Amino acid sequence: MTAIFVTGTGTDVGKTFLSAALIRHWRAAGHSVAAFKPVVSGFDPASAAASDPGVLLAALGRSSAEIEKISPWRFTAPLSPDMAAAREGRALDFEAIVEFSRSAAAGADCVLIEGVGGVMVPLDDRHTVLDWMSALRLPVLLVAGSYLGTISHTLTALRVLAQRNLTIAAIAISESAAPGAPLDETVTTIARFADLIDVVGVPRLSSDAHSHPAIGRLAALIE
Repeated sequence: MTAIFVTGTGTDVGKTFLSAALIRHWRAAGHSVAAFKPVVSGFDPASAAASDPGVLLAALGRSSAEIEKISPWRFTAPLSPDMAAAREGRALDFEAIVEFSRSAAAGADCVLIEGVGGVMVPLDDRHTVLDWMSALRLPVLLVAGSYLGTISHTLTALRVLAQRNLTIAAIAISESAAPGAPLDETVTTIARFADLIDVVGVPRLSSDAHSHPAIGRLAALIE
C-alpha cells in the first residue's frame, strides 16, 4: 500500500490539481484509491463540486455529496484554518485531525492525504501543517509553483521538512499562470539544491492530466 501526504509551499500552487491527476492515474492502472482533504477553508456549500474535496471526489468517481467523509473540517472564510475556525466560533482539534488521518491512511492500494495551504499554515494556537505531517510520518509530496519567488519558497520548505526528518518522496513544480522563469529552468535550479530529491516539472495541463508522462513519473516516485 502507498500512502502519501501532499503539501505545498503555499496556497493555490496546484496541490488539488496534482492530487486529482494522481488519483486518476492510479485508478486507470487498476489500483484501489482513497483520498482525503481533512481540513479545508474557503468552502462554499453552494459550490461543493468545485471545492477541493469536490474535485478529489470527482477524480475518485464519487459524488460531492460525500464531502463529509473525506473533509470533515470545513470552514467558509478563505483564511488559514485557525482564523477561519475562529470566525465561526470554532477551533480545530489537532489530535482528532491526526487520528482521522491515521485511520484514513489504511484500506486502499493508494491513499492520498492532502494538506491545507502551505507547510507552516497554522491549524490552531499551537500546531501547524508541519506538526500534522510530523505526527503522521508519511512520505511527503511537496508541490510548488513556477512563479517568481518560488525557488526561495521551495528551498525554505525543503529545509523545514528536513529539520523534522520527514521523507520527501518528490517535489512537483506545477507551472503557474503568474510570471516567472521558464518551467524547465525553475526545475533545474531547484534540483541543484534539493539534495538528490527528484524534482518533476508539470506543465499546465487539461483535465486528462493523469495521462501525461510527468504524472506517471510522480506516481512512480511515490510508489
